Amino acid sequence: MDWHAEKQAILQQARCVVIKVGSAVLTDEHGLDLHVIKNLVKQLAFLHSKELNVVLVSSGAVAAGRAVLREESSIGGVPGKQAASAIGQSRLMHTYDQLFDAHGIISAQILLTKDDLSNRQRFLNARNTFTQLLSWGVIPVVNENDTVAVQELLKFGDNDTLGSLLLNLVEADLFINLTTVGGVLCANPEKVSNVTIMPCVEDVHSLDLDELCGGKTSVGTGGMYSKLLSARRASQLGVPTLILPGKEKDVLIRAFEGEEMGTWIRANVRGISRRKFWMAYNQNVYGEIVIDEGAAKALRSGGKSLLPAGITSVEGDFMAGDLVRVVTTQGDAVGVGLSNYNAKDLQMVKGRKLTELMESNEPYFEAIHCDNLLIGAVI
Repeated sequence: MDWHAEKQAILQQARCVVIKVGSAVLTDEHGLDLHVIKNLVKQLAFLHSKELNVVLVSSGAVAAGRAVLREESSIGGVPGKQAASAIGQSRLMHTYDQLFDAHGIISAQILLTKDDLSNRQRFLNARNTFTQLLSWGVIPVVNENDTVAVQELLKFGDNDTLGSLLLNLVEADLFINLTTVGGVLCANPEKVSNVTIMPCVEDVHSLDLDELCGGKTSVGTGGMYSKLLSARRASQLGVPTLILPGKEKDVLIRAFEGEEMGTWIRANVRGISRRKFWMAYNQNVYGEIVIDEGAAKALRSGGKSLLPAGITSVEGDFMAGDLVRVVTTQGDAVGVGLSNYNAKDLQMVKGRKLTELMESNEPYFEAIHCDNLLIGAVI
């Protein structure tokens, strides 16, 4: 199936969609742009009327709070941003509640930290909550809990990342990212003139994001770089991404009715398991295993476990069962996985061949089993 037919088929057949909208779309110099938000809610109500389950990931709380305070100099540092988020989040949800209510739709606020999804029981609890809300016809409005998430272990980093992780939680069929631009540009406009929007990205993993993308936006924390990283994660799960210009009127309705716009990012033909996706992207990385080129080639060929023989060094202080990053001696990323050994014991068995491990009765012949290893993880 060509990408045009694939796109239209998925838009028509999708049962659940995660839609992320950034601060730069929702706000202007005065704070929340009510005209844009009102149009967004109208479009979500249209999708809702088509019996499509909609999960909205909405930024804008910090920007909304900053506009209320009116003195940006007083919002410097993490405490200031957290306080601004606390002020702005209530105003943002009040706006959504009123606008959705006008369409006869109930909205629900869900604030998450990374820790909420890294704990398997809490992840399942969150899944049950989303499932119940969607079964009631409620539209969940999700944001990172900026008021409590300070440490890196608690933060998603940006709502693009949060949106891509929710795809697994709610078992979505499609990821839509609303931006201030028309789609993914074919080149970096700061380096190349007369750039055009790519209507389709066949393989998002092949893009050189450092070359293609500029920096982060001034209002939000993402930028196209983080949007394409999130599209890579979605692709691994087997979920396509549609990037659309969020400030354009009725852009979602027009897209679902067949108008060609934005950038369609195709997914991997065979997605990874949802368990492996959760393992790779909801856990924190606690160390690093460096492997030789032979081991890297074997892992990248697919379906292989990492054996101690290919390990050249071990970095960090991790426990057995912790998630670790796997890299080559040149520093190239290979993937992430759950180590069968703690760091101290892995130091002792690294470089040893399978026969040696068998003779010494080591508990595991694999440093990381293939079932617990994701090659090409987007970390």
